[in-house]
Amino acid sequence: MLTTKIIEKKMLIIIGSGCAGLTAAIYAARAALYPLVIDGNQPGGQLTTTTDIENFPGFPDGIGGYELVDRMRKQAERFGAAFVSDHIRAMRNEGEVFYLDGTRTTYESKAVIIATGASPRLLGASGEAEYFGGKGVSTCATCDGAFYRGKDVAVIGGGDSAVEEAIFLTRFCQKVYLIHRRDSLRASASMTRRIVENPKVQIIWNSVLEEVLGNGLRVTGLRICNVKTNIEQILSCSGVFIAVGHKPNSSFAIGVIPIDSHGYFIPRADDASCSPMDGVFLAGDCSNSLYQQAIIAAGTGARAAIAAERWLVGAAEKCVPIREYLQN
Repeated sequence: MLTTKIIEKKMLIIIGSGCAGLTAAIYAARAALYPLVIDGNQPGGQLTTTTDIENFPGFPDGIGGYELVDRMRKQAERFGAAFVSDHIRAMRNEGEVFYLDGTRTTYESKAVIIATGASPRLLGASGEAEYFGGKGVSTCATCDGAFYRGKDVAVIGGGDSAVEEAIFLTRFCQKVYLIHRRDSLRASASMTRRIVENPKVQIIWNSVLEEVLGNGLRVTGLRICNVKTNIEQILSCSGVFIAVGHKPNSSFAIGVIPIDSHGYFIPRADDASCSPMDGVFLAGDCSNSLYQQAIIAAGTGARAAIAAERWLVGAAEKCVPIREYLQN
């Protein structure tokens, strides 16, 4: 139950503990701001569901997503960042103070870095909700792939995430169907080459998911439709993994911070690390729909922390563009 007692009063609070939030915590803690990081519903963010990260600088042999996040967290704690397990449901401001209403309590802060990331989108197909969560419909192959050892499964999508999910599932599954609504993949060239050359993967082009079929307990197949011929077919499989993009986690700040039609926070035109509201800074996938990569999230986290520090210590009366700050 939400209490009205404010048990945490901080100069700086960071909402989100993914790559962006943790990098912001490292920079803010080293600047002696002693930030409080609120974990959110998925501590560590989306990286914790990624097995191998091969393109993060400094790891020539790659690194697991969970390990990378764990290292970042320990680094932030080393410099004095504090962490709390809670989920922010609403945000409000009174004068120059921000109040964050969590599921456990309310938090008060002078400045806030929003690094809440994004959550996987679902399709809304018939049967999807009925069989979601342990019954055959999933959004995380890393989490659930091992349950389908020796079975046939399907992945919906055509970007890097969908291809990565499909390739990962070939470690366990007998066959993996990749269902894509277009006639070419949106994934990178290297990922496309890997999926096309994998003998366990069958790509079904120009098709969409119409219905998830099951016996009431588990998924038994899919009804899919070719968007060009309108011909439907039944595909037998034991599970389906949805990988069609993400929805920014921004609903808690509706009416407080400007949000675009897709749910992404709108930054100031002259500095992407700042929101239009003084004292609120943005980092990571919740404000960036184009470049959703771990290294970019980390960079925006660092930038947001630097901007917050300058604002808090009075380097400027408000968050100013970096070029103006450097000229002073």
